[in-house]
Amino acid sequence: MGSKITVIGSGSVGATITYTLAQESYVSELLMIDINKDKADGEAMDIVQGTAFRNPISIISGSYEDAKDSDIVIITSGLPRKPGQTRIELAQTNVNIVKSIAKEIVPVAPNAIYVIVANPVDIMTHAFLKVSGLPESHVIGSGTLLDTTRLRYVLSDKLKIGQKNIHAYVFGEHGDSSFVPWSCLNVTGVPYLEYAELAKQMGIEVDELDHDEIENYVHVSGGEIIKRKGATFYGVAMSVVNLCGMLSAASESITTVSTLLHGEYGVSDVCTSMLTVVGPEGVKGRLEVKLDDEEVAKFQDSANRLKAVIAELDLN
Repeated sequence: MGSKITVIGSGSVGATITYTLAQESYVSELLMIDINKDKADGEAMDIVQGTAFRNPISIISGSYEDAKDSDIVIITSGLPRKPGQTRIELAQTNVNIVKSIAKEIVPVAPNAIYVIVANPVDIMTHAFLKVSGLPESHVIGSGTLLDTTRLRYVLSDKLKIGQKNIHAYVFGEHGDSSFVPWSCLNVTGVPYLEYAELAKQMGIEVDELDHDEIENYVHVSGGEIIKRKGATFYGVAMSVVNLCGMLSAASESITTVSTLLHGEYGVSDVCTSMLTVVGPEGVKGRLEVKLDDEEVAKFQDSANRLKAVIAELDLN
């Protein structure tokens, strides 16, 4: 029997995640919950009508009580930032939403692994963990998973090699203070500079990497999409579904997600992203790969910016 997954929030992100999950063979049940019940009803009906081409799957909308026995719960609910609204104001508004959700869902599905997608995701992950009382291993923020896919896309274009062959990551906050630890960049185990030389010998023209330009692409591309079409949801949906696959697999995988740190790179008591081992039991641990001094400083600065926001929030 496959996984039962509950998606809370039926906006563009929640609905696209549900639709994408409906294509995955490891999923047998999908539940959609939204404060706007008609919206959840319509999305579930629309999605389930396209499932005739796969093995049978249950896709329904419902209430929190229906989430019993969920293996994974994905929380996408939250409001977008309004003109003139400060980041702190947005964070507090969405923290309040996450707190209300935690009170409803955790008693019903206490053994599920929770994936937080609502923004600002690192702060929402921290808040949900604090108010839910769940084990740390069962609360995961989508973090810089999407940022990492954006990074690999642009590197693939410049290095003329498939994205699956590129090992590069975005660490820190899912936001402006995130950074790329370039010292970790390799192509299937071959350091970048060595790969570039070997590629040239094979007649492959590899573009020179402008680190600042690439990091700027990672930081601003989401905003550019929002400016053009109003929201981003395909990329984050694919990222979250990929994470759910890791959580439903037979063994662990390594990815960049937001979890509570305990001294890694000198950072504690904040949720942020670094290489993390995840699998069917949730978070197994984190890989503190060697970073240079500048990269460690960037990681600590990113964490401190998150802590400054958290310090101004009411989490009770």
